[in-house]
Amino acid sequence: MAPIAVGEKIPDGTLAHFDAEDKLQQVSVHSLAAGKKVILFGVPGAFTPTCSMQHVPGFIQNAEELKSKGIDEILLISVNDPFVMKAWAKTYPENNHVKFLADGSATYTHALGLELDLSEKGLGTRSRRFALLVDNLEVKLANIEEGGAFTVSGAEEILKAL
Repeated sequence: MAPIAVGEKIPDGTLAHFDAEDKLQQVSVHSLAAGKKVILFGVPGAFTPTCSMQHVPGFIQNAEELKSKGIDEILLISVNDPFVMKAWAKTYPENNHVKFLADGSATYTHALGLELDLSEKGLGTRSRRFALLVDNLEVKLANIEEGGAFTVSGAEEILKAL
């Protein structure tokens, strides 16, 4: 399946996360994004070096500026279980805006056409690194990385496009 592209509507799907009361919730992507301007970004794995030290911190550090430019939600997706995502989120106590969402079986990642086979590295199916700018469910910008690169999917690249 070809990766999602500019002009396409993001698929709906169910992702898991822990709410403010620390209860595990299943949430539909459309319920988070319909009628809103959102950034949907994906990383290969929680606690991995580039994801943990560059990609996620960039969105956390730039969240206020992104919000000031009209972004309603910043949604992080990773092919990890919700308990791992909860633990990972806790490593960023300064985070007030990025929602950590688990796509445990990579179902939503497959629907986006953004899966990455890292079986030979012992990681199984994961997500390619990407950042989508979505306005009322329509992709306006699709910055999708090749391999393990981190060149176009950071918060700074999204800011340039706003």
